[in-house]
Amino acid sequence: MIVSFPFPDSKPEGFLAVFAKEPVAGAVKTRLSPPLSHEEAAELYRLALLETIERLTRAGFQPTLFYSGRKNYFHRVFPNLPLRFQGEGNLGERLERAFADHLRDGAGKMVVIGSDSPDLPPDIIEKAFSILEREEVVVAPARDGGYVLLGESRHHPEIFRAIPWGSDRVLRETRCRAKEKGLTLMEIEGWEDIDDAASLERFLRRSPDSPVSLYVRQNVSFFEGKFSV
Repeated sequence: MIVSFPFPDSKPEGFLAVFAKEPVAGAVKTRLSPPLSHEEAAELYRLALLETIERLTRAGFQPTLFYSGRKNYFHRVFPNLPLRFQGEGNLGERLERAFADHLRDGAGKMVVIGSDSPDLPPDIIEKAFSILEREEVVVAPARDGGYVLLGESRHHPEIFRAIPWGSDRVLRETRCRAKEKGLTLMEIEGWEDIDDAASLERFLRRSPDSPVSLYVRQNVSFFEGKFSV
């Protein structure tokens, strides 16, 4: 499937990056299996990424996709998007490298989101860019103890180091790294990732018309008939 979303008038706020993986069964959204099969979890992830990009472009953003997996997959599915390879290492190392590469020469502001929150309101991203006009680091917390958005106007690699990625202590430890370095970590309203069955249920109730919700209700037996819309 090739997705060619037309870019509306671009927003001038800064550089928006979306971190994403190739939707390979058994390699993405593994905490959703069970109740989903690995194949169903991969399809959910694929749809969530498509919805994320569509929402952003329709809101006027021009995101750059930082990918993990085969470049030809992302080039085929998102032919209009700039692509950058995440590279090797844990999530912190990949994030640190992405911010460093963009901000090294004093270039603009940068915000990174994932594809795990397909209904993330664009207003939250706009607020993050607005805050970066006067602050150096901004974060939008996630319900699971991580964050759904992180932005910098000046690179601070320390906030990506010694973080227990994938745990419920990510944001807490990020706050600690910032405090140790005397940084002001500006926090805005948060949102929720789709990480497990409980968060998926909340997503189905919150965004019943989402393509992700429609797929799950129609194809995943665990959720069939569970929600009326």
